[in-house]
Amino acid sequence: MRDKIKIAIICKGIQDFDIDQNIKYNHKPKAGDVAVFEVLELGKHSSIQGLNGNNRYIFPGDIIMAAFGSRYATGQLEGLVPKKYCENYQILGKGGAIGVITSMHAKLAAKGPTQLRMIGYATKDGKVINTKYLSHKRSRFNPQKKRKSKVILSLGASMDSGKTTTAAYLCRGMSRSAKVAYFKLTGTVYAKDRSLVRDCGACFVSDFSTLGYPSTYLCSRTELLDLYESLTNLTSKYNPEYTIVEIADGLLQRETSMLLQHKPFLATVDSVVFSGGDSMSALLGYNMLTEWGVKPAAVGGLFTASPLLAREVEEVVDIPILNLDGLSDPNVIHIFDPTKNKVTVELANSYN
Repeated sequence: MRDKIKIAIICKGIQDFDIDQNIKYNHKPKAGDVAVFEVLELGKHSSIQGLNGNNRYIFPGDIIMAAFGSRYATGQLEGLVPKKYCENYQILGKGGAIGVITSMHAKLAAKGPTQLRMIGYATKDGKVINTKYLSHKRSRFNPQKKRKSKVILSLGASMDSGKTTTAAYLCRGMSRSAKVAYFKLTGTVYAKDRSLVRDCGACFVSDFSTLGYPSTYLCSRTELLDLYESLTNLTSKYNPEYTIVEIADGLLQRETSMLLQHKPFLATVDSVVFSGGDSMSALLGYNMLTEWGVKPAAVGGLFTASPLLAREVEEVVDIPILNLDGLSDPNVIHIFDPTKNKVTVELANSYN
């Protein structure tokens, strides 16, 4: 059976393991616990991301290895790590987060989730393997630490407002005159986001899954801050002048709000770019962040695809509106770091 197991990317690094079928009824799963499942029925997820990040298509009867993890995705679903053994589990995220769905967006109701049956836990030396303890050693958050790289947060109004695309194209623009790195601090494991930013010129890309987290949903603030410190330390080995840090979901989401209203965390941040899906969300996000003392340096996102929506926002905010051309222009660096000299190319920061 082992040679037929399709292994999800969150389980990268697992070499030797046994499959313990006896403890599955009594072991209380924790985020990061690795298990082997049989695919019962296909729904939303017809593939998982394999160890190299490529899709591995799955079919009823296939055996997969993945890890327990919760998920918060307003445009898709909410799922949690169950508190006990269940007859059925569901794939929550393509990168290998498994749990039990508590709610699902109406657009997915007809398709439903992909259903699984647990075969057993992956163990080594009699203990359940947990991805969070397989990877790099985590560091404690140190707000007093002097940071060599300037931090730019990529925030958004909600899921699918354009945060990753904004971060990627900003990286493309800034990397033309500086060394830029990127990591995603919160979310659910999914390697595609990192690939986009890497292809846009980042010298280093990473996310929470590098430290073994299938997701960050329901993590404590202390845990999130330690993740931030750990990813910052990994990034610093590449000596970037700037690090773009993406925080998933919207300003009202639990972990996002928790971080943005924590002054020691904000003290490590140099600038912010905010992405909105439409003009109202862009304005509300701008106002909320300004009230929290985190005024964005620029606003971008999905709404900039519409010149009319961009014009609406331009009339009510006093910061640049950046579409993809503006974000990828080499002079965009001056918006986020005024100490930089402008280069000869004229900034394309309009939406026309």
